[in-house]
Amino acid sequence: MKLQQLKYIWEVAHHDLNVSATAQSLYTSQPGISKQIRLLEDELGIEVFARSGKHLTHVTPAGEAVLQAAGEVLRKIDSIKQVAQEYSNEEKGSLSIATTHTQARYALPGTITSFIERYPDVALHMHQGTPMQIAELAADGSVDFAIATEAMELFSDLIMMPCYRWNRCVVVPKDHPLAQVSKLSIEDLAEQPLVTYVFGFTGRSKLDDAFVNHGLAPRVVFTATDADVIKTYVRLGLGIGIVAHMAYEPELDSDLVALEASHLFGSSVTRIGFRRGTFLRGFMYDFIEKFAPHLTKDVVTEACERHTKSEVDELFSNIELPQM
Repeated sequence: MKLQQLKYIWEVAHHDLNVSATAQSLYTSQPGISKQIRLLEDELGIEVFARSGKHLTHVTPAGEAVLQAAGEVLRKIDSIKQVAQEYSNEEKGSLSIATTHTQARYALPGTITSFIERYPDVALHMHQGTPMQIAELAADGSVDFAIATEAMELFSDLIMMPCYRWNRCVVVPKDHPLAQVSKLSIEDLAEQPLVTYVFGFTGRSKLDDAFVNHGLAPRVVFTATDADVIKTYVRLGLGIGIVAHMAYEPELDSDLVALEASHLFGSSVTRIGFRRGTFLRGFMYDFIEKFAPHLTKDVVTEACERHTKSEVDELFSNIELPQM
């Protein structure tokens, strides 16, 4: 059994069983990958992938178990490389982050700018996706950090630490009747067509909970994953928008009015996390602290020593989080 073979089956599984695409991504040949997979299967005495002719169709039950173990081995190998890089050149390497559009567009620019200035030889890679996709990328080791609000709690093998609290605002055109209301009510919003986030994005669950708790059903007419898209359709008159307050920029959005809505919705917490057992290099600790100053190296190290999610949450139970 060779590490190369484990790498091949892992990459094929994460390229939708497309051996050709895998070969291109690894700069090798398709026949070479297929041969090594067959050799591994012959050695193990099982099929990792089921086939129809020359095409891979799905991962077998035995293959699922093998892939899980292969993933663990490859992550350990990566950790060894990280350790070596930290001691050979502590300011050179790479850092990959998975996050949502809202975080990438509004919360992270300052941190990333500062980080790049401090570590010009660290290649920074950003992946955007749904909260579920983000959590999966962090859980399987495809990225170093996950930054999101929703779905993180579904993955027990991630160490998730709170960064900041945030809430929502309602955006309307300047001539909209609600622009004259001194204090919005949930009933005011229930009467309007709403343009907001897709369910599962950017604290959307808090919005839905607020309507349910008042026995009301929101009239959601359009959803998007991108706050800029939501504001565009508010401008087109499709409805009123509900977005993260940080997504309203007074200068760029001067044609819209942002109405306070924090009294209507529970606040949400954005978290940053990584897979348990990840070796954190010095610049990784620094990135976390730049994004959330209360998450110092000592605090993050203590969080890593906690064994369960509840123990990690207890560590931060008395910390007053900043409001974004």
